[in-house]
Amino acid sequence: MHKLLSEKAGEEILLLGNEAIARGAIEAGVAFATTYPGTPSSELSLNLFQVSQETDLYFEYSTNEKVAMEVAAAAANSGLRTMCIMKHVGLNVAADPLMTLAYIGVKAGMVILSADDPYMFSSQNEQDNRYYGKMAGLPVLEPSSVHEAKDMTIAAFELSEKLQEPVILRTTTRINHSSATITTGEIARSKTKGYFEKNPMSYVTVPAVSRTLHVKLLENLKKAANFSESSEYNFINGNDNASYGIICNGVSFLYASDAVKDLGLEENSKILRIGFSNPMPSDLIKSFAKGCQKILIIEEGEPFMEEAVKAFAQEAGITIPIKGKDEGLFSRLYEFDPAMVRRNIAAFFGLPCNSKTPVDTKGLPDIPQRPPNLCSGCSHRATFYEIKKAAEGMDVVYPSDIGCYTLGFLPPLSTGDFVLCMGASVSSACGFSRATDQKVVSFIGDSTFFHSGITGLVNAVFNNHNFTLVILDNGITAMTGHQPNPGVDMTQMNFEGYNRISIEKLVRSLGVEHVTIIKPFKVKKSIAAVKEALAFKGVSVIISQEPCALFAKSIKALKPRPFHVTSKCLDHRDCIDQIACPSFFIDNGRVKIDANTCVGCAVCAQLCPENAIMPLK
Repeated sequence: MHKLLSEKAGEEILLLGNEAIARGAIEAGVAFATTYPGTPSSELSLNLFQVSQETDLYFEYSTNEKVAMEVAAAAANSGLRTMCIMKHVGLNVAADPLMTLAYIGVKAGMVILSADDPYMFSSQNEQDNRYYGKMAGLPVLEPSSVHEAKDMTIAAFELSEKLQEPVILRTTTRINHSSATITTGEIARSKTKGYFEKNPMSYVTVPAVSRTLHVKLLENLKKAANFSESSEYNFINGNDNASYGIICNGVSFLYASDAVKDLGLEENSKILRIGFSNPMPSDLIKSFAKGCQKILIIEEGEPFMEEAVKAFAQEAGITIPIKGKDEGLFSRLYEFDPAMVRRNIAAFFGLPCNSKTPVDTKGLPDIPQRPPNLCSGCSHRATFYEIKKAAEGMDVVYPSDIGCYTLGFLPPLSTGDFVLCMGASVSSACGFSRATDQKVVSFIGDSTFFHSGITGLVNAVFNNHNFTLVILDNGITAMTGHQPNPGVDMTQMNFEGYNRISIEKLVRSLGVEHVTIIKPFKVKKSIAAVKEALAFKGVSVIISQEPCALFAKSIKALKPRPFHVTSKCLDHRDCIDQIACPSFFIDNGRVKIDANTCVGCAVCAQLCPENAIMPLK
């Protein structure tokens, strides 16, 4: 039995934040869940996927976040408690249905999990998705701890049903990927089959209907504001008569609480923690601000709370210093940490900050830098090498996309010149090919192609653009942890009942005239095939097929056969200088291969001028 299915209430379990949220959804009686995988939310989806194999929970890895939102919206309006999961940039993809779903509302609880990523550990931006709640007119809840994330998930379902609106549960990487002990609660019985009651005047958003629905949304927003004023997730800690005020949210609350103790500020300060952050509790904030000499606002990301607090203070005629995002205080960049919060609290309130003396590291060598790298045996490395060899002498622009293969932009592969968002490699290739006389070769992964690359390719064929698209088909959604996509053979994972979409047939059906399939571990044949594709005038597509080495290992489909460098080596180092596989290392001035990590793809052996790289016997 999956550990999240324990029926024992009151049990203490150590869980990752994403696991705790999944447990909260299970306790709330979630019956339907959809997602497109994206870190830092991936483990939440994985756990619900695993749970769905043992229960009546319906779970799907949808084609993209827009599809996930639309599938979930239908389920929630059929009376099923539903969860839709994505990372912060995924909500950009789902924003179209989100904005109108807020008008329509839901009949059963629907929680939209948006996992924001301050510091961009695995993302192309660090946008603050609280603004989506404000723009859509939807409630936003923000947990400060792993245990609270579990409980708040349950509360989000209940709030959604009270308002008959979706609720956004906004987490950050620090919550998703921290581990802590949670206490289990009772698991509610889930309703797994619904019924959709037709009512076109509530569900068909033609202008006349939407005008009425917008009125309803604003009425629901007023109700949400009342709930926010009395929410258990908006509370004050500290001395009610204190003159120093701190307003914070998320993990910043824990940092601020520790800093107040460290600075001996308990008697002179009070903290307002905002967990129900849209709508903001205006009366609570005004009451909190009265009597304060100054207020510091601590929030990662944008000045979402700060702007609201200053507006509420102005309405109440409160004229005190209120600061947060400031050159001398908190930045809109990156994650916060306890030392930073302690230092800024001390600076704002004019207190001495007796930080611990850092460890003296003089005389110690610098920590070696480890840039991100494609794995040993990754087929993308071979494909990039072959494209570059085939395009030698050409002035090439390489638009790339979101996935493991984004790392191709690093030397020596250097095959990534422009990365915007999921699917943009295809569409931007259209622009580059028209705006310049340069040769354009774009890259996209199999999962990303299904996610949002198809429409760009339709555009390219229709408008007769001139570029080569390389679809890197490694048979899985690799970067986020080996989740399925529509091109995956699910029988390899011992799952039945799924169909499989052929990328080749799909591409040909769109009208692409030149389609080439290469096996990138066959280097010479691949280079020759790539040259033909590059010479084609119009849209050509290369499908590079080779399984992800890590995934192949995990399903026992790969038996590594390590190679080694023989005495024939004349130290040209083409292997290192041209493909930079992480299995290579230098020992006493000689190139060696780590037999523990080499999987035997043999790409290096094929480009060695002395044939000095051979399989280990």
